Amino acid sequence: MVGGEDGWTVPKSRTHGDMFNQWASDNRFKVGDTVRFKYKKDSVLVVSEEEYKKCKATKPQLYSNNQDTVFTLDRPGLFYFISGVSGHCEKGQKMIIKVMETDSSPDSPPPSSSSSSPSSSSLPATSHKKSNALKTAVQFSSSAFVVLAI
Repeated sequence: MVGGEDGWTVPKSRTHGDMFNQWASDNRFKVGDTVRFKYKKDSVLVVSEEEYKKCKATKPQLYSNNQDTVFTLDRPGLFYFISGVSGHCEKGQKMIIKVMETDSSPDSPPPSSSSSSPSSSSLPATSHKKSNALKTAVQFSSSAFVVLAI
């Protein structure tokens, strides 16, 4: 349950202002996991990063005020949650959950870092059209690499 025994509540003091992000970082989430929010006279909203930073939602992806909200983490990446009650988010009732990528199946080969990519002359002519082109950027780090498709 989000927030442990206390649930989804306004942090009791400034020293507890980051308690939900601490709770989220103490847990590991993967696609398909659910998070449960228990609360009274409050609400929970799933919002964009910008809305999270401003503590103000104009178009929340989810709004719930039923006192017992279960939310499914349906994709890898970041999820931003805030209270919908005025002033609560500013007092620390907000949270970011990072959902990890699922492990690839054992049958799928690992990405290749070799330079044996096909030359452009062996690609079909249609792949040269801008509307059909796939631009890929690869960013390397010390422990892994990330492929971004644009």
